[in-house]
Amino acid sequence: MAYRGSFDAITEPDRGHPTPAFLRIARSRRSRTPIFIAIAALLLFILGWKSSGKLSTKSTSRSGHPFAANSLLPYAPPNLNHETESPLLAPPVQDDNATAPMGLQKTNPSFHLLVPATESNPNLCKTLLSSFVLAYPPPTLINYGKKFDGDNWDKGSHTGKIRGVYDYLSDKKKVADDDMVLIIDGYDIWFQLPPPIMIRRYHRVINEANDRLRRRYGTELRKIGEEGDATEMGPKYLQTVVFGADKLCWPNPPTDPACAAVPYSTLPKNVYGPLTDDDPDGYLNRPRFLNSGTVMGPVKDVRAIYEAAVEKVEKGNRGTIGDQFVFAEIFGEQEYQREMQRQSTQGTGGRWYEWLSNALGGSDSPLSGNQTIKDMAMVPGHRYEYGIGLDYESKIFQTITHSAQDVEFITYNDSAAFPQILEQHPNLRANPFALPVDIQMAHGPFWYSSPGNHSLDHTDGLLLPHSDKLDDLPERLDWFEVPLATNLYSPSVPALLHINGDKSPLNDWWPSMWYHPYGRALIRRYIRSTQTRQAAAAAAAGGQTWWDMRGGRGGVWTDNAVWMSWGEVCKKTEDEVFQDGKGRWGREEGSKKVTNSFGTVLIADEDEDEE
Repeated sequence: MAYRGSFDAITEPDRGHPTPAFLRIARSRRSRTPIFIAIAALLLFILGWKSSGKLSTKSTSRSGHPFAANSLLPYAPPNLNHETESPLLAPPVQDDNATAPMGLQKTNPSFHLLVPATESNPNLCKTLLSSFVLAYPPPTLINYGKKFDGDNWDKGSHTGKIRGVYDYLSDKKKVADDDMVLIIDGYDIWFQLPPPIMIRRYHRVINEANDRLRRRYGTELRKIGEEGDATEMGPKYLQTVVFGADKLCWPNPPTDPACAAVPYSTLPKNVYGPLTDDDPDGYLNRPRFLNSGTVMGPVKDVRAIYEAAVEKVEKGNRGTIGDQFVFAEIFGEQEYQREMQRQSTQGTGGRWYEWLSNALGGSDSPLSGNQTIKDMAMVPGHRYEYGIGLDYESKIFQTITHSAQDVEFITYNDSAAFPQILEQHPNLRANPFALPVDIQMAHGPFWYSSPGNHSLDHTDGLLLPHSDKLDDLPERLDWFEVPLATNLYSPSVPALLHINGDKSPLNDWWPSMWYHPYGRALIRRYIRSTQTRQAAAAAAAGGQTWWDMRGGRGGVWTDNAVWMSWGEVCKKTEDEVFQDGKGRWGREEGSKKVTNSFGTVLIADEDEDEE
């Protein structure tokens, strides 16, 4: 049975019957290729005549094959250069006998994981387990335990979700402006790769996006410094925030800027064959529409987006439209005004080229004359720019709606299985069987479940001692040896999976996740690792991605600063989460009360645990 919480994605509208294939091909861009060839000379003449003006009008929003060598990284915004070590990735403490210095102040940015969830169920616990064993920061549950009883279709929970996250990000005692924050839906997301890989990929996505923005929209003189007394040339627009990408736009109307004004995907134009982007059912479309279930970026910039969303749903009296609608609308408005400004500053040649491209249906502008779009009134002085972009190639976030058929679980040292995968996906344009280099260079999968303690010394457990029955793990396991969900068409191995839309994969795919066979043992190892000298020193030193300065491990925080252990949040979910037949958490070898060093109960006595 698939459990759903009050923050699950909005149900997608029913789709009409598929358009016949011959009509879709007739309407496709590839059918117009002979026309382009016939007027190639005219296009070359106009291209040479184009005036560059103040803005570069060269478009790369639909170029850049992801399988070719990337040479488009001349510009890197401050503190986002993926070639240098991020302060969020400081190495863990190595000295077993280290003593933390007194009065140490944490100066490195923190990494926060926020999970809107009003109640617990097995699907939330699957999300939590995946974050624990990969050493993500202890999740903070937003709105946990709150009841929503409004008159809307969602009883006000989606408006409450936006408000809850915004209030948390506005609390300077909990977050700093330069902290990194990852916000995910609570009931349909599984982590697959560890934080260092996710963060490095975030920086790479940001750098590549900012290079495309510079090429398309040009540069401008920008004020820098705290006082703004210095200037430098930089891109007119900068991206700092990344959302997931969907193949269909919903629930916004098709003519809304959220659907009609957003950029095209960076995947190849024919990645799914001749019907790419011409499938009304969405399966053969490239992802280009915002999905609100995953978002990552600096706290200051993400907070500004949530503030704009609060403004829309509360002050605009639009609380019934849901968070997916609101964030997609904000993104659409941003892209609409960018394109309108670009077109208004073009020279004569640029405008002729745009007109001709529109007439032939080959424009790279989403505002081309071949699309119907609802006019958007531009209000002077209103903010439209929020630095939002999407993860078009699923390097960080893999959404599953209309994309499940793109994903296969690949064990990369099992070459015997490759021919069958290729047979099932005849339109693949690149070899998907090369494990990404960043995964090859990472620590092994089991390394992350024991942050600060990699000695595997069974005597280190003070409160959760080693058990031969429960803690059996392979001594060595490499990323080549475990199944990894892989997008065959990007190709990419995403850092997390977002099971939006059809919920059947929540049950069908869970046993395929690489950590599933070892879930109970990895959770126990994860909790045990916080009881050692290494972990204590690391907690005091701070700066590591794997440690939250509030303390605590093996559980979650609520937005009211209440700590809840795994056993408390995920009680009686073992049959669906672990699926190992070893019984209730903490009862596997009899009833015994276990508390952590703060006095919090990790495992309750038999009589204390009765409901």
